[in-house]
Amino acid sequence: MRPAVLFAFAATMLLATPVAARADDAGDIRAAISAQLQAFNADDGGTAYSYAAPNIKAMFPSPDVFMTMVRSAYDPVYHSSGAAFGTLKPEGTGFRQEVHLTDRDGRSWIASYTLERQPDGSMKITGCSLRKGDDVAV
Repeated sequence: MRPAVLFAFAATMLLATPVAARADDAGDIRAAISAQLQAFNADDGGTAYSYAAPNIKAMFPSPDVFMTMVRSAYDPVYHSSGAAFGTLKPEGTGFRQEVHLTDRDGRSWIASYTLERQPDGSMKITGCSLRKGDDVAV
């Protein structure tokens, strides 16, 4: 199975148990995604990898392996600009956050992130799927 397929599959493996939202969830979600996008744009694999949840780290056991997958399968996320946060909703034991991105060629994309709060209180990214946006990128 291709790494990108495994990455998307992991996102769908979330349990169906609703999660109780905390007041800081939305801010923590935006902070985690924004920091990972900044790390990708700086080609800082260690920092980008630090925002991955344990399920992602189990599939991609080092920052180098993780970054190789991101470069090959998630270029619109790897080199993006103009992140605009869209819909956030509870999903399973975590959340789903839509992020509208523009890739390096000016095309519009929607990255659909799943995240979960970890036992240490941090918010980590459990998966991401991409689809082309239907708006005009700037």
